[in-house]
Amino acid sequence: MFATNPIRYTAVAILLHWLMALLIFANLALGLTMVDMTLSPQKLKYFSWHKWVGVTVFLLLWVRMAWRMAHPAPPLPRHMPRWQLHAAHVSHIALYVLMFIIPLSGWLYSSAAGKQVVYLGLLPLPDLVSADKGLADSLKLVHEILNYTLITLLSLHVLAALKHHLLDRDDILTRMLPFLSRR
Repeated sequence: MFATNPIRYTAVAILLHWLMALLIFANLALGLTMVDMTLSPQKLKYFSWHKWVGVTVFLLLWVRMAWRMAHPAPPLPRHMPRWQLHAAHVSHIALYVLMFIIPLSGWLYSSAAGKQVVYLGLLPLPDLVSADKGLADSLKLVHEILNYTLITLLSLHVLAALKHHLLDRDDILTRMLPFLSRR
């Protein structure tokens, strides 16, 4: 049913990649927008949406990791220098770690702030820690730092993909965007 192509990712892997990318970029934009807003019903709605998207990314990450374990990524081009192979490996691990730890840090922050996460407004998630203002302040800072780290790493990820496609003219980007022609 899901044939393995040694050159491209599977359709499921591509779908998960772009779905999660869309959710993560939207959530980063939402997070950056809502933090500067004054307290209002709109801001509270945005916080709920932000939490829902964060939980969804967290859940999709588990699906994505399970799929990746069963369907390994295609090998990187042989012409890539060793340092680039290492950088690609390390950056992908870092992205997975951040996709795990950022939603978790947000959940911890909400718990410490005394604001329970209620997924999609229907499913109350358990608080991970007791309400504690000092802890909430620290966790908020951790959550922000992790998100800025993610923005930096995602920017490098996109730039590296574009570099491979436009300068190196290899198949790195076409593995995740099959509609692009190989050069």
